[in-house]
Amino acid sequence: MGQAVRTGDRGGRQGPAVWSRSFTLFFTARSVSMLGAAMVPFATAVGVGALGYGPTGVGLALAAWMAPFAVLILFGGVFADRFTPRRMMIGADTVRVVTQGLLAALFILDRPQLWQVLVISAVNGVAAAMYQPGVSSTVPRVAGDVQKANATLRVSESIMLLAGPGVAGAIAGFSNVGVVFALDAAGFAISATCLLLLRLPVVAAAPAEDSMWRNLRGGWHEFRSRTWMWSVILIWIIFGITLFGPMIPLGSVLITDGLGVRAYGLVMSASGAGTIVGGLIAMRMRPARPLMAGAVGLFGLTLEPLSIATGMPLWALMAAHVVGGVGWAFWSVMWATSVQTQVPAEALNRVTAYEVAGSTIAVPIGQALAGPLAAVVGAREMLVVSSVVAVCGCASLLLVPAVRRLSRVQESVPVMETAA
Repeated sequence: MGQAVRTGDRGGRQGPAVWSRSFTLFFTARSVSMLGAAMVPFATAVGVGALGYGPTGVGLALAAWMAPFAVLILFGGVFADRFTPRRMMIGADTVRVVTQGLLAALFILDRPQLWQVLVISAVNGVAAAMYQPGVSSTVPRVAGDVQKANATLRVSESIMLLAGPGVAGAIAGFSNVGVVFALDAAGFAISATCLLLLRLPVVAAAPAEDSMWRNLRGGWHEFRSRTWMWSVILIWIIFGITLFGPMIPLGSVLITDGLGVRAYGLVMSASGAGTIVGGLIAMRMRPARPLMAGAVGLFGLTLEPLSIATGMPLWALMAAHVVGGVGWAFWSVMWATSVQTQVPAEALNRVTAYEVAGSTIAVPIGQALAGPLAAVVGAREMLVVSSVVAVCGCASLLLVPAVRRLSRVQESVPVMETAA
């Protein structure tokens, strides 16, 4: 299963467990970025839907972002090793300042064509692929307590998820969805500035003279040597097509058509509230077998598609999404901490790239197919299938010995305020 490494073995002087200067900057960067990330899917669903493209258009717009992200993130991991994660993240944020500003202008000043939205979404997906591998490898370098740092970031992200849809809904209702994209562009500018000020301890990386393909093979070897990791990713591929992919295209249309735009914002905010609670729980609980505990919590997520499919009233939809958010956040912290503490620092960028690529590669397929399949079998029927698959997937996680038995690693990360 690969050798677990204690992150405390990476050398350097001991710093604050969580709130170092570097973590504070990283926390700020992630928080402002996540506020935009929480608003954009809502704005995309409402904006593209208002243009008359329906669930198919919404699904294509989301898939246009996800497809290049999933395909290119492997190269993002290699580039992060070559050019440092911080530089890659700053570059990606800079690109998205421009693209989201352009999308804002299109919605504010004109009526954009679907192809324009798709092209900009695709560029954003490429930028995100260059950004994401560095997130996982940065957390153990800025905080001594990796699980608490992940939980703190999750709580912040959850607050943004709670506020984001409501803010986006208010803006869309009283102004224009283009303003949402403008705020997202501003958030990326703040994030890039914070990352520019970041100072990180230097860790070993792949030799610069190694070819890209050799580095990719090295990352693949590290990934496939961990049964617990690739087992989860196989389940996530199924989830991508049947659960994660259809949820926003179908859920947004069903809730908006039945209860209105404001109700959809409230439901998404309820999910955000649940993730806050899940993150707070993850701060306190340190299960000896984190993935087993996370898989148990993940059963709560199965209520989200079921509540939409059965046409529950607004209060029940919100309650189901609170429970789903709790389970999702708790699983996410357990998973991120396991990856960051079980994988050697010098391989973490590339392994994270494989992990994220596997987790997301199937999502655009589910997003693109959601509309056409819903037209044939019905949107509610598809979400019932999503619920059933979610239950089976959570049960499968508990049935895989490598996942169920993975033990927690005691982490103690030295935090060094040096340039990187």
